[in-house]
Amino acid sequence: MNETVNTRNQPQAASAPGQDALVHALPRLKEAWTPSSQLVRFENAPLKLECGQSLNSFQIAYETWGQLNAEKSNAVLVCHALTGDQYVIGTNPVTGKPGWWETLLGPGKPIDTNKYFVICANILGGCMGTTGPASIDPATGKPYGLNFPVITIADMVNAQVRLIDHLGIGQLFAVIGGSMGGMQVLDWAARHKERVFAAMPIATAARHSSQNIAFHEVGRQAVMADPDWCRGDYHTHHKVPKNGLAVARMAAHITYLSEDALHQKFGRNLQDRSSRTFSFDADFQVESYLRHQGSTFVDRFDANSYLYITRAMDYFDLAAESGDVLANAFRNTRTRFLVVSFTSDWLYPTRESRDIVQALNAVAANVSFVEIESNKGHDAFLLDEPEFFATVAGFVNAAAQHRGLKA
Repeated sequence: MNETVNTRNQPQAASAPGQDALVHALPRLKEAWTPSSQLVRFENAPLKLECGQSLNSFQIAYETWGQLNAEKSNAVLVCHALTGDQYVIGTNPVTGKPGWWETLLGPGKPIDTNKYFVICANILGGCMGTTGPASIDPATGKPYGLNFPVITIADMVNAQVRLIDHLGIGQLFAVIGGSMGGMQVLDWAARHKERVFAAMPIATAARHSSQNIAFHEVGRQAVMADPDWCRGDYHTHHKVPKNGLAVARMAAHITYLSEDALHQKFGRNLQDRSSRTFSFDADFQVESYLRHQGSTFVDRFDANSYLYITRAMDYFDLAAESGDVLANAFRNTRTRFLVVSFTSDWLYPTRESRDIVQALNAVAANVSFVEIESNKGHDAFLLDEPEFFATVAGFVNAAAQHRGLKA
């Protein structure tokens, strides 16, 4: 297996004909092809996928913070959610905004980068530097588009395993993630038990519900109905299915919030006007908010990546791989678990976290479970929730003591 490590802002390979023109037309592609983060490329190292196909060569874009200790025992892997990326803290090079989990990670935070070596990789199928449908297909010299194979959560984790091997880390001190990131945590803990000392699946589930599959299908159909989608080949036509992707984001964003959160933030307040317009403009503040969420999303995310990643989530069913008995997935585990849910999360409600806890209890796993009181909905794990921070800090500190890590 050949591994090529590229420093920041170095191209993955010589540009194929037409790539410069594509980047000029679609600047977002620059980050997909030559990410600002660290990069490792695996050449002639086939990654076997669950669909039966393989990626003969692929790359992973990732970021790290803190220092790996001499024993390589203080590494924490952060797994990002559907629309996240490797820029957990610091400035995102595409949006210019702070990282998406600065509430939880950093110096002196619950996951303290003064103590731990924190890693986050853009997932397989993503659009921020790791190989995905926006990447160049070596067979054609053009973006893969729909020629990219359909992937699963397990495929994403298997790619991460390659990265962890590349970094020379035998066992991760902890793996943490929320939502789809939590699915990756569960997959790590089920299929790579010996490599995970502590696992923190947050606001997630061991299988994707039919309701969530339905929401994803609405979003995918919105993207594919956009004339500029061009059957997935929009890059070579210098187009972006902005309208369809924006609608998909708007629909999904509603599921990340709660009714209370929406009511408290917007109510039925009008947007910059004193009376109704009797038109289909954004009369209400909540309408304007959703339109803004949709329009900003299309500037940073790839439409085909959205299709592939939502499909990977839909396929996730950890129990199905274990004779439809979830406990079997965790049999013989020595991993320490913290499972966290939020009371107003209707996307991944507490009952789904309890299913995970019951499965872990059935195999006598070391598991703690906390349901956090919050009215912020599914997105609560990304927001300012002091009880959540205290819970994570307490679990991490106890696990570190058990691990023998210095304070």
